[in-house]
Amino acid sequence: MLTTIGFDADDTLWQNESFFRLTQERFVDALAHYADAERLHDRLLAAERRNLGHYGFGVKGFTLSMIETAIEVTDARVPARILGDILAAGREMLEHPIELLPHARTAVTALAKDYRVLLITKGDLLDQERKLAHSGLGDLFDAVEIVSDKSAPVYRKIFARHGTGADQAMMVGNSLKSDVLPVLAAGGWGVHVPHGVTWALEAADPPEDAARFHSLPDLSGLADLVGTLTTTHNP
Repeated sequence: MLTTIGFDADDTLWQNESFFRLTQERFVDALAHYADAERLHDRLLAAERRNLGHYGFGVKGFTLSMIETAIEVTDARVPARILGDILAAGREMLEHPIELLPHARTAVTALAKDYRVLLITKGDLLDQERKLAHSGLGDLFDAVEIVSDKSAPVYRKIFARHGTGADQAMMVGNSLKSDVLPVLAAGGWGVHVPHGVTWALEAADPPEDAARFHSLPDLSGLADLVGTLTTTHNP
């Protein structure tokens, strides 16, 4: 019954959110004269939430939200130097080397032998393509889908296009909201692999009563889990 396995990219196969956190702390330090840390965190998060529909996910939208927040908290008096520093921080994030997470290459390689493996990620097209190219994992995937958002209809279309349908597919990722819940709603398996650092807008409660929901501490146990599910459903 299981033919296709999708992998999330950011914070599932390689580091991502930790770089956002570091940049956010630089942003808070730069504007410490104008607002305290808690207020800046709250205002920035509100800007990110407000701007998702305009800029989407990724570094560019984050950078624009930082600029917008800086203008707001300074009553439009933010020094050009700080705006320049914010833009420079955004460029640094777009150029940061890729750091694969533990067991990422081993997990994808093992499953690519017997299943269709897909990379399904959301965010800025150019940035995601750059990260995939520099990850060294690109040749392992049968297809790559970079989408503006992840929802049950999106997963149904992807797994129908590149597999045998969502009911015979699995999605593996660090985000319950984006990688697990919508796949379960589409009829597939969802495997949560927590990263430890999760963006507030990706927070969600685990679906403990869902039969096709599984959680692993890291990717080292994924091949064994898939093998168990395959044996159970394909005796």
